Parts: sequence; structure tokens; C-alpha cells
Amino acid sequence: MTVNISLHLNKYQAAYEQALEKARAERVIERIWARDHTLWAPLAAEISNRLGWLDIAERMQAEIPALETFAAEARAAGFRKALLLGMGGSSLAPELYAALFGSDDGLALSILDSTDPTAVLAAAVAHPPEETLYIISSKSGGTVETLSFFKYFYNGALDALGPGRVGGHFIAITDPGSGLAGTAERYGFRRAFLADPDIGGRYSALSHFGLVPAALLGADLPALLASAAAMAERCKAADPADNPGTQLGLAMGALALAGRDKLTISLDERRGGFADWAEQLIAESTGKAGHGILPVVREAALPAERYGADRAFVYFGDGTSNGEHVGLHLDWGSNADLGAQFFVWQFATAVAGWLLGVNPFDQPDVEAAKVGAREFLREYEQTGALPQGESAPPSQAALQDFLARAKPGDYIAIQAYLAQTPGADGALAALRRQLSEETGLATTLGYGPRFLHSTGQLHKGDAGNGLFVQLLNAAPQPDLAIPDEAGKPGSGLGFGTLLTAQAAGDAAALRAAGRRVLSFHIEGEIDTALKSLLP
Repeated sequence: MTVNISLHLNKYQAAYEQALEKARAERVIERIWARDHTLWAPLAAEISNRLGWLDIAERMQAEIPALETFAAEARAAGFRKALLLGMGGSSLAPELYAALFGSDDGLALSILDSTDPTAVLAAAVAHPPEETLYIISSKSGGTVETLSFFKYFYNGALDALGPGRVGGHFIAITDPGSGLAGTAERYGFRRAFLADPDIGGRYSALSHFGLVPAALLGADLPALLASAAAMAERCKAADPADNPGTQLGLAMGALALAGRDKLTISLDERRGGFADWAEQLIAESTGKAGHGILPVVREAALPAERYGADRAFVYFGDGTSNGEHVGLHLDWGSNADLGAQFFVWQFATAVAGWLLGVNPFDQPDVEAAKVGAREFLREYEQTGALPQGESAPPSQAALQDFLARAKPGDYIAIQAYLAQTPGADGALAALRRQLSEETGLATTLGYGPRFLHSTGQLHKGDAGNGLFVQLLNAAPQPDLAIPDEAGKPGSGLGFGTLLTAQAAGDAAALRAAGRRVLSFHIEGEIDTALKSLLP
């Protein structure tokens, strides 16, 4: 089945038609395929070297035999599990592949993208080195979380396997010439996969970053890439009205410019990871220079009349429009259509960026939170303690006072720097629903530091419509040691300290950008503390 799109734009149809004419007049489709950076910005930086995704599905078809051979060799070597250590663009597509394509013939793939010490320790316990292939995945090779994971898991595997075997339990996925490529050589990794450097992380689902894990799972790579390549051909149609990626992107952009910038995505639980992937793609690509399309994913449904006039809805399959609200409908038959979904949303996001007047391939505000975290860690190194942040114990009264600052068109972002457990999931979902029902505002929920690599750009780059409720452990326990160097003892930093510094750095960056932030620190049981915020 092919992926088709139908648009139900109601009174916004005229704005969409105007966008169509503008796209025709400025030859948007032709210029995208010609890799014309001036479509988005006068300078080529972070555009001309970010368009490799346009034909990656076609180029990766030649890689299928090698990827399948490697996967077979991994199974033959006795690996039964794979643990991917990565963030954002390196982890979200593999997480979705694991949900859709896991099979008895492939490895059982898990993802670690949390620096919470409880989460790191749980991943270590669930993945004995003897049967685990560790996938160190980072485009830049310098992602602090990924490098910390590598050092921790390498030392654990070294203790269990010895120096002669440990390197064979690690592979890297990275760009040519990155620090991680050098690490893979230095430590004798089983394999280093060098990806196309002309693709940004959030556009890399169909490159080595996505397809190496997919191959290890036993996914049908030919079908996946054929689906993507077929959609790429459809997105070459010269008339925007016949081009599904252009249609979708113009609708997203036109609706956002008209005030419907909360793109609410509805999916069943098994395919819910696609919404997480799309959340990063759309938020990090469009949320800058005072603009932004906020993806709202995994939000409990409300009666149609409870939604604000800032909503647009995305439905897959048989979904129908929610009352008078606008809807974007996409077919999604078999799981092999995932390749087409990846491509059409990437193309659409590039088009929406053009209509909004932003560069969809850079992330100018992401560094702010990293700088803040590094500053806190420097103080920790000097004093042995992190600075006291602007946080307080959970208080229902403080939360209500904070929410009183909301205005129409705002959204509430719950930022949980906590271990993701069933208890935390349930308590956070209850809090999110309560805030949604009470205020009528769009709500989002992200675990830190995972969301820093997804929606963190939009939080600081959009028009300032967010109210940020930050939740963090007062003292994460145990504060699991991060080795200073892989293969050697000694540690000056723990995962709990790193997580606390990341939370403080993000809060500082948000406040510096004029955002509204409320920080609560939690002591004791997380779900009990969160329930205290409910009426």
C-alpha cells in the first residue's frame, strides 16, 4: 500500500491555496531537489551538507547485503541482545524499529538514552556482556551522554570478558573522522559503520544510524527502503498539488502561520514511537527564530470542545477529524510503509521550514543548555558540590500560581529528570491529564535528558509560549560512577550528578531566554510526590 494524504483544512483552505501558489512561484520542489540552500538561508552553512537524506533510500539499497551479512555474523557469534547507547537522532528511529520489527530471528534491541543512574544500572543488569552487542551511536562522536555510556559499559564488559574479547562486543555508528571513529579503532571495536556525513541526526532514520540496528533486529530492509524510495519519487512531482510531501508541509506551515501550531499526533501504542521520532524532527527543525510547530504526542484524548483554537490534528489510518478542528490524514497499511512515512515527513518538514522562514537543518539554541550544564559541572569539579538551583519541594499552590500566568496559545511542558518507571509513567500521565483538563492548553511530556535532543531547541527558539514544569530528584541514588577513561579505574563524576547538572543547565538556558520555568525537586517515592500536585 502506498501512503496517501488527505487534508481537511476547513476555513484554512484559502491559506493553504495561497501557500501552494507561493510554492509554485518560488519553484520550491525544483530547488529542494537541486539542493539550493538559498531556499532557506543566504549562506550554505548547515544546509548544503544536510541534504543527503533526499536520496539516501536509493543509495542504501546497495548496502543491504553487507548489513544483512553483518547481522547474521552477530547472531552466529552468540549475541542475543543489542543495547544501543545514543541520544536523539541516534536513538529514536532504532527505538521505533525495535517496537515494529523485533523477531525471533534477530537480536533483542534496547535503547539507553537516560543518564538517570537507576536507568543506566537497569540497562546494565538486563544486558550481560557475554550475550550483548553494544552499539555506540553518535553523529558527532562527542555527545556527552553517549561517551559516558560507552565508558561505563566498556569497563563493565572489560571486567566480565577480559581485554582480549571486550572490543568484539562493541560497534560504532558515526560520521567519518569523528572522535568516535577514532575510539572504535583504538579500542578494537568489532565494526565501525561510517554514515553519510551530509545528513543531520533527525533526518538519519534511513541511513546507517537507523538501518544497522534495523538489520540486527531482522527487519525487511529491501521493503523498507523500497517504500521510502517510492515516496521520494512521488515527492519529485513538479506541481505542489500532486506532491504529497509538499502538500503536507504546506498544510503544516500554513496552519502554524494561522495560529494552529500545536500539531497533535494520534497513533496506536505499537506505532507510538513514530510520534516520538516525528516530535524531534518537527520541533527541532521548525522551533527557532521565534517560530515553531509544537508536536503534541501521547496526549490523552479530550472531548472536542475542550481543545483550543491552536490545534491541528494528525491521524493515521481510519482516524476522523475531531469536531470542527482541522485534520491531516495519512494512510498507513503495513509496517513496511514506515520508510514512506519517514521520507514524506522529512520532505514536509523541509517545506514547512521554508514557509515559516527558518532553516530546518540547524539547531542554534541547543548549545545553550549544554553550556549551562558544563558551567555547573566546572563548579562541581572545583567545589565538590553543584550550585543550588531555583527549585523547591512539590507544591500544589505553587503550581496553581504558575499556571495562572498562562494565556491562550500557550502550552505546558512537563520535563521529568527522573528514571522512567511504570510508577513514574502513571503519575506523570495523571499530572499531564489534570493540567490539560484544567487549563485547556496543549501539554507535552519529556524525560530528561532525552528531550533536550528532541524538543529542547523549540523550547528556547519558539515565540516563548511554553510554561515549563521541571521535576528532578533531589539526590539521585545511587550516583553511579562514570569512568574518567574507558578501560581504567577512577571517576570524578557520577551519572546522577551529570543529570542534575543537565537539568540545572536547561533551566538556566530557559530562564535566560525569558521562558517561564517552575522547578520542583522530589525526595522519596516519585509517584507519591507527583500525586501531591494533584487536587
